[in-house]
Amino acid sequence: MGVPGRYHAPMRPVVGLGSILVSLATAVALLAAVVVPFLSPAWIAFEQDRSNAAAWTGYGPTDLRAATNGILGDLVIGPPDFDVEVAGAPVLTAAERAHMRDVRGVFGGFFLMAATALVFVIGAWLVAARSMSWTRAIFWRAVRQGALLLGAAIAAAGLVAVVAFNAAFELFHRLVFAAGTYDFDPRIYRLTQLFPDAFWSETSIVVGATLLAAALGVAVIATRRLGGAAQPRMASLAGASQ
Repeated sequence: MGVPGRYHAPMRPVVGLGSILVSLATAVALLAAVVVPFLSPAWIAFEQDRSNAAAWTGYGPTDLRAATNGILGDLVIGPPDFDVEVAGAPVLTAAERAHMRDVRGVFGGFFLMAATALVFVIGAWLVAARSMSWTRAIFWRAVRQGALLLGAAIAAAGLVAVVAFNAAFELFHRLVFAAGTYDFDPRIYRLTQLFPDAFWSETSIVVGATLLAAALGVAVIATRRLGGAAQPRMASLAGASQ
């Protein structure tokens, strides 16, 4: 019989690939879980007030909420028409509506990936929970690595944003959207008036801080569960040595 807590060499590539997938899936699922609350009308209204969106748009409170909630509803729920009107006039131009449809496509792809990642992590957890202690230890180690990977990435992005937020924001748009489809002068276009630069900079800071806290929290939980998974293994090894 083999030593408890060991697995055969042919299994190592499979276990290694599984660990990598669990780590990546953990990072993606955690990122999505933190982002979702910041798509809520409550947060957006709060941050619009802080970034003075009413002054930019010239809308009163009721019209500002109607315009914003119409755009948000089309983004999150659909259909992606983005044809909300205020006082009978369209809020967004055709170019702005086209950009928002691109944004919805990016969001849809990301959250589909996040849902797949979450299902994968839950499935791996169920399998690990019913397996030997070393399998559970591998799972929780992978979760911890994924959380720490996300935390490190967010910390690095935060440092870049502190030094050059506008440049980082521009680079992100260039990587995700086609050139010429996302640059709207805030003196003319409602989209950038509804969501001014201050809105994005403050939201990015809060999202980043929340992600760091969540990543560290998950890493701590995974470390504790990893220690718990090691206890049966140590007991088995002690029993085998007697």
